[in-house]
Amino acid sequence: MIILGLNYYFHDSTACIIKDGKLIAAIEEERLNRDKHTRSFPMLAIERCLKIAKLEYNDIDHIAVSIKPSHNLGKKIMYSLKNLKTLKVFLNHELVHGYNKQKSFWNWFGYHWDSKKTGPKVHFIEHHLSHAAGTFFVSPYEEAALLSIDGSGEWATTWLGYGKENTTECLGQSYFPHSLGSFYEAVTQFCGFRTSYDEGKTMGLAPMGNPEVFLKEVEKIVTVSSEGQLSFDLSYFNYQNMSWKRCSEKFFKIFGEPRKHGEEFKEHHMNVAAAFQRVLENKVLEICDILYNKTKADYLVISGGVSLNSVMNGRIVRESPFKDIYVMPAAGDNGTAIGAAYYLYNGIFKNPRNFTHTNPYVGTRYTNEEIEKVLKGSKLNYEYHEDICDKAALLLEEGKIIGWFQGAMEIGPRALGNRSILANPAFPQMKDKINAEVKFREAYRPFAPSAILESKGEFFDLEVEAPFMLKVCNVLKEKQDVIPAVTHVDGSARLQTVSKDLNPRYHNLIKKLGDKTGIPVVLNTSFNIQGEPVVESPQDAIRCFFSTGLDTLIIGDFIVLKS
Repeated sequence: MIILGLNYYFHDSTACIIKDGKLIAAIEEERLNRDKHTRSFPMLAIERCLKIAKLEYNDIDHIAVSIKPSHNLGKKIMYSLKNLKTLKVFLNHELVHGYNKQKSFWNWFGYHWDSKKTGPKVHFIEHHLSHAAGTFFVSPYEEAALLSIDGSGEWATTWLGYGKENTTECLGQSYFPHSLGSFYEAVTQFCGFRTSYDEGKTMGLAPMGNPEVFLKEVEKIVTVSSEGQLSFDLSYFNYQNMSWKRCSEKFFKIFGEPRKHGEEFKEHHMNVAAAFQRVLENKVLEICDILYNKTKADYLVISGGVSLNSVMNGRIVRESPFKDIYVMPAAGDNGTAIGAAYYLYNGIFKNPRNFTHTNPYVGTRYTNEEIEKVLKGSKLNYEYHEDICDKAALLLEEGKIIGWFQGAMEIGPRALGNRSILANPAFPQMKDKINAEVKFREAYRPFAPSAILESKGEFFDLEVEAPFMLKVCNVLKEKQDVIPAVTHVDGSARLQTVSKDLNPRYHNLIKKLGDKTGIPVVLNTSFNIQGEPVVESPQDAIRCFFSTGLDTLIIGDFIVLKS
């Protein structure tokens, strides 16, 4: 059985192919059309997935789409009728936007198949089922509590549930405008960032501030019921009126003037970010306690855009009753393409679960022959190395900043060692240098460490694995001066644990660096500059290399230098 999974309705358009329950390929459209967080229909991603899977369009049996446009339509209409000033925007979003999205899909479908009867069967899956239930079906757990949190799917903003084997049960939902995702979008905009785009910047800014300054005020905004439902004091916001301006005048009166894009951060901006971050964590921990009491499950599966908040995830690991959590590497809307496909395969068709999504490297893989053809065509000077990891470790030891392009493309927003920029974390000025000369981004932005699994306990306080860089932990105090370039101002780090089985080449590189320096940890950030998607092809890597302050490009078994 061949299933094509699609996400195209909101943002981060993505496609995937599963064959008899196995994930064969998955890739975000942005990697190919070079439009970050693209909302375009994923035609290029579909073509690439079919190419990787060595399939044709007529091989597809089913298409799973991670949205059900008719779901909760009555709730949406009633909300707009009660809030007439939102009616025009509502009609534009729900009818015009929805019509255009569906038109794009059916135009694409009609181009490849004569009719619905001759083509694959199309299944529209509820958004939060694609998030929560779909993620559970590819998790390593036979039984787990389920939690999906985002801005809004088809009006639902949180979804609480329970999963066992290949069944799931909904235990409660919250609905728009009572949304932790929209709550966090508001503070993101207040800090001068783009919403549904830069929330990670807000998370990184929060440790720069003092949460206690505004904590009591922000805590008054959000209430969690005994059943886990959310309720917000909406007088602080405008998002409920479908306004691009997320915050109300009351918000500004209490928290101060918002930051304009490009301006310097003032103390109150950092303090407000810190308070909103802390309250987000606290409220999700409340929900986790409720979910645990309802399910008594040992493990939690968490999904949705808010689950990309790795600081929050770290606190769940440390402070909730759950032994560990599973977060898909593409936990936002991009991962709903995978989730929809697996909800169809396991949840609707009731096939036994036979796949665990522990491998994020499911995109395009380029061979040495393909890479060398591009290098020759670009008339670049390059060298082949038999032991590329040893050479890379030597360059890192010397303090060089490396573009590292290897193997198959990662799925999700985090570079996990195949499309990464790497550096030695022992150099104190390395963070500032990469921010200024390579990434061209805000100076406060932290960088993540990748550590081999065997050595994580020597540097970090995380007891579980973190292969997808989605669980923030603390750097041990005695090691913070040893790896200063990956230690954030509050002593934390967004760790990636690297196992030999999952990524042997990346593991080998980090181990060799450890053999040379005594520190088996690298600074790892995505191979791109601010505002661009992560590089996907050799051409992308070469372009980024020559337009930034990178010292060396290591691509496959080849090294490219600028001089």
